[in-house]
Amino acid sequence: MVDEITTALSRFKSLFVVASNSSFAYKGKAVDVKQVGRELGVRYVLEGSVRKAAGKVRIIGQLIDAATGVHLWADQFEGELGDIFALQDRMTESVVSVIAPKVLQTEIGLAARRPNDLSAYDLCLRAVPHFTSWTRGGTAEALRLVSRALEIDPRYGFAARLAGSCHLVSANQGWAADPKSDIAEGLRLIQLALSIDGNDDTALSILGWATASFSDDYDTAREMADRAVALNPNAAFAWGERGWTYQLAGQPEEAIRSFERAIRLSPFDLWLSSSLAGMGIAFIGVGRFDEAVAAAKNALQTKPAYASAYRCLAAALAHLGRDAEARKTVAQFLEIEPDFRISEWVARSGQWQAQMFIDGLRKAGLPE
Repeated sequence: MVDEITTALSRFKSLFVVASNSSFAYKGKAVDVKQVGRELGVRYVLEGSVRKAAGKVRIIGQLIDAATGVHLWADQFEGELGDIFALQDRMTESVVSVIAPKVLQTEIGLAARRPNDLSAYDLCLRAVPHFTSWTRGGTAEALRLVSRALEIDPRYGFAARLAGSCHLVSANQGWAADPKSDIAEGLRLIQLALSIDGNDDTALSILGWATASFSDDYDTAREMADRAVALNPNAAFAWGERGWTYQLAGQPEEAIRSFERAIRLSPFDLWLSSSLAGMGIAFIGVGRFDEAVAAAKNALQTKPAYASAYRCLAAALAHLGRDAEARKTVAQFLEIEPDFRISEWVARSGQWQAQMFIDGLRKAGLPE
């Protein structure tokens, strides 16, 4: 079980994971977690236990900050001894999906409290919450921070793919003064990240989404998205990007399955609102309007200024004939994006937009 979890965690390029052989040195010993952290050179320690009784197995796991001794996460799993492999898979998936975003969120908090003389890593951590605000101003601030990170280390993959994402999202959302230039620079930076690490599932999944967004080469886009989740089956971000890619390629059913997987893997992820909004748009494509409303509202609870979620909510409400709510949603959206026009958005987003979604926007009263 330790080997399974260690291998799964190792697939996250943002995590440094000590090999299981090193951790086995502490097996069965009463040790100080802070001491373990110092001796292994790690910031976080995952510890747990397995107990058997009357044909059943109980597994307990907890994630601890080795510097402070604070418990960041704990859970227990129970099942039949005869089905131990299914239980092991369930625990591995749960542990991995929790640890990666939890560590990222904790590190972001630490970076925010550090002095202004920051490393490239710290700058990227500061940029993430700005980027995941899904706003024009947040994206601009994120790009400013990661640009500084690339000045410090021009071949830092994390910075390259985050900067590339900023450029691509700006072009996609209509925030870029020169969309063609932003698309070209965004693609260059994502390719740079992949030249540094060809197995970077995050960069590969972003490139898949970008290929589907800015070209009609959907076969290549889907291949990239599929390869990303094959490289790291426990990466919620890659599954979310796969969902957007398949939605762009006109396959909403498969998009929904991907978004559901992303949300199940990491229900508290920083990118959760993106998966929720994407799933809502896919629901509209298959006529599941009530579910689209619920998904969009959930996205807005986590990111109240998220333009894509407002568009999804307005279209779904209009299809349901809830005209007063749709008009209210349109008014809220136009406060955020006053220059939005359906025709410009459709032209910018390519041919992927499901007609049902476009019709819903028109029914809701968004300006043509």
